[in-house]
Amino acid sequence: MSYEGPRFGIWALVSGATGSLFHPDDPPDATWERNRRLVLEAEALGYDSTLVAQHLFHVRDERLDQLETWTACAGLAAITSRIEIIAAIKPYLFHPVVLAKMATQIEEISQGRFAINLVNAWYKPEFERAGIPFTDHDDRYAYGREWIDIVRPLMEGRKVNTKGQHFEVSDYQLHPTGRYRPRPLIYAGGESSQARDLAAGVADTWFINGQPPEDVAALIADISRRPRVDAPLRFGLAAFVIARRTDEEAQDELQRAFELAEQDRPYRRQSLDNTDNKAVMFKTFARMPHVGTNGGTAAGLVGSYERVAERIRRFHSLGIDLFMLQFQPFEAEMRRFAHEVMPRVRERSAAA
Repeated sequence: MSYEGPRFGIWALVSGATGSLFHPDDPPDATWERNRRLVLEAEALGYDSTLVAQHLFHVRDERLDQLETWTACAGLAAITSRIEIIAAIKPYLFHPVVLAKMATQIEEISQGRFAINLVNAWYKPEFERAGIPFTDHDDRYAYGREWIDIVRPLMEGRKVNTKGQHFEVSDYQLHPTGRYRPRPLIYAGGESSQARDLAAGVADTWFINGQPPEDVAALIADISRRPRVDAPLRFGLAAFVIARRTDEEAQDELQRAFELAEQDRPYRRQSLDNTDNKAVMFKTFARMPHVGTNGGTAAGLVGSYERVAERIRRFHSLGIDLFMLQFQPFEAEMRRFAHEVMPRVRERSAAA
């Protein structure tokens, strides 16, 4: 019987930590060497995917290192053999023709395991200080739609001729393409109405920020009503996991995580002060105390091994296919999840 249960991925440590910068057992380390070891171990442990987020410098503390996304993904593509590699992309940072060529090359290196995650920028300084216009939220989504409408056919090997508001491309075609599958997959994030329209129109999978099942169900119902011509949209969920032998142990660790997070408060404030105030995800986060990025523990993957497994099964029943996970300390908790929670989920899914 083939396995049709949920898939699991990890966030690459592009900023060195997904939780507190002050965890004594998980100091921020965004080096290539750490990320290389991390993704290779994740692959060996049975994780299905890794997401490499994109920032040009550290959004909480600019003195800290920040891993570059696309060069790192090319390196990961060359040294892994099974795990999916998803590179986040902010359209204003790359011309669509250049990005499409980079994507098809990494798809070739990985032998058909590469994907892009289309995201709208929210951190203003990395654009403004470089002299790149940081336009209004809705204008950025209009730009992103024109941008992906060039990238997608190029990744499919089609010839592109187009003249729009932002780009004019004449007789452009890329080789090689399609050697392993029709094109790299497209993920999309964001929860505004414009983001949902974009995901429904062009993405293969929509990433949802960590939040309770009832909120996730409402989001899936809303986007499923929007116009779409491709195969049904799939769904991913971001979550920060704290799994222990008992619920009490997990809650104690969650409380410790909140206490550590207090030390990060000035750094989070600096980041929020430079955030687009129209970014819907930050309004969502403000409603739900949490640890981690992109909703983190608000998804509720906190508790005993069986409770976390059951919560995952509930999300999966709502339509979540891929769980993109964060931990702290990352490597140790990634192993714990692989050894204690993944088997519980997969055994039940296979039996069902």
